[in-house]
Amino acid sequence: MINYMLGVQREDKVWFEITDDQSDRTSVHSQTSSITVYGFYLQESPIHLTIIDTPGYGDTRGVKKDKEIAESLLSLSKSEEEIHEIHAVCLVINSTHNRLSDRQQYIFDAVQSLFGRDIAYNIILLLTHSDGLRHKNALRAVEEANIKCAVNDKNQPVFFLFNNCQTDAADEEDAEDTEEHEQRLDQSFNLSFGGMAGLFEILDTLQPKSLKMTRDVLQKRKQLEANVSNLRSRVQMMELKQNELKQTQAAVEQNKQDVKANKNFEYEVEVAYKEWVDIDPSKASAAMCCTVCEENCHYPGCWWVSNLSWCSVMKNKHCTVCTNKCHYKEHVKSAKIYETKTKKETRTYEDLKKKYEDKTGVSLVKMLEEELQALEKEKIKLVNEAFSCVETLEKIALNTDSVFTLQHIDFLIEKLKEINESEKAKTLENIKKRAGEVKHGALDYLTGFFKNKLK
Repeated sequence: MINYMLGVQREDKVWFEITDDQSDRTSVHSQTSSITVYGFYLQESPIHLTIIDTPGYGDTRGVKKDKEIAESLLSLSKSEEEIHEIHAVCLVINSTHNRLSDRQQYIFDAVQSLFGRDIAYNIILLLTHSDGLRHKNALRAVEEANIKCAVNDKNQPVFFLFNNCQTDAADEEDAEDTEEHEQRLDQSFNLSFGGMAGLFEILDTLQPKSLKMTRDVLQKRKQLEANVSNLRSRVQMMELKQNELKQTQAAVEQNKQDVKANKNFEYEVEVAYKEWVDIDPSKASAAMCCTVCEENCHYPGCWWVSNLSWCSVMKNKHCTVCTNKCHYKEHVKSAKIYETKTKKETRTYEDLKKKYEDKTGVSLVKMLEEELQALEKEKIKLVNEAFSCVETLEKIALNTDSVFTLQHIDFLIEKLKEINESEKAKTLENIKKRAGEVKHGALDYLTGFFKNKLK
């Protein structure tokens, strides 16, 4: 792009490259960021260009690193260097591929999951390693992968061809082939610069899109992930508490003669409790936790350090995730999380009466039943909140059935059925069905990564 903007020609025998000076970086451009913003305001060119580069998707560092790209884009949209709008999202695809691998499907799914649905017709395909002829297979692979992009008046994807081998030097040992080699380099140069000319031409016609909806998508997706992660642990705790209450009910029923005689007796129950433990470093480096509710409010995926009120789960300086919606000052960020565990505990009928002694006039069995019902109501509320997040994403996200959403679907379907929300469960089942085989490869890549981490 820069050589095109500078008007470099093949006969110039020169090629400019960008070097990365890491000695002078702002917070947005820090080494921990997964994106780099290049601003080009060249005196030699009438074009002013800003490129947001998002390298690293699907590499060996894994899904945790991929999520940092979304975090960085959200951060950029909120920073002092805020980018309000973009003209195009360019997806780079190898033109020689006739199908997308699981990893590639995952990558493009992840990229599309970043944006609002209003940006669909600003997505442009850039086909690399092109010989100028064979690219139909790559376009077919794009279509089969259900990648949304701009289309022409024939309803075909808008794409441009590139081949960067024009920078290669002729092999001095093959002098007899130098002329043929130079011809090939000329062809690739003309192909690439023709593609670049076409790209810049269409950039002049595209209406820029505000990043507001994209910001909403990123925020809502983070909220969904935090809610579901917190939901899993809270539902687990509730179900363990329900089990404890049922064991207590069974003990009361089994010793009903002693209850009638107001005679003390012992019984054993399995009790749930929270323990403050180190995070598995393969899953995350830190978490935002509430010290009052003893819950993991943002785990995994939390990265704010300097001010906890900036965390994406905070709104008006209060947490949107933990049970009591506590103030951010009641939270800590560290390399530890709360983990639910159980232990056997022996209790007595006297202990049980003391716990409920202030509720005079109500039978012990009735009080236990009311406590079970209260837990069930809280569970219903939590599951519905998570469903609401998915429903909102359906309305605003470009990629409504992203693998980042699909990985939570089965859990939510199961819990919705448990609380007799069959219609909502059916809605999620339809999302899963719609994704079908197209997303299976991407989901396999995502889950396969986690499985390998656990081995």
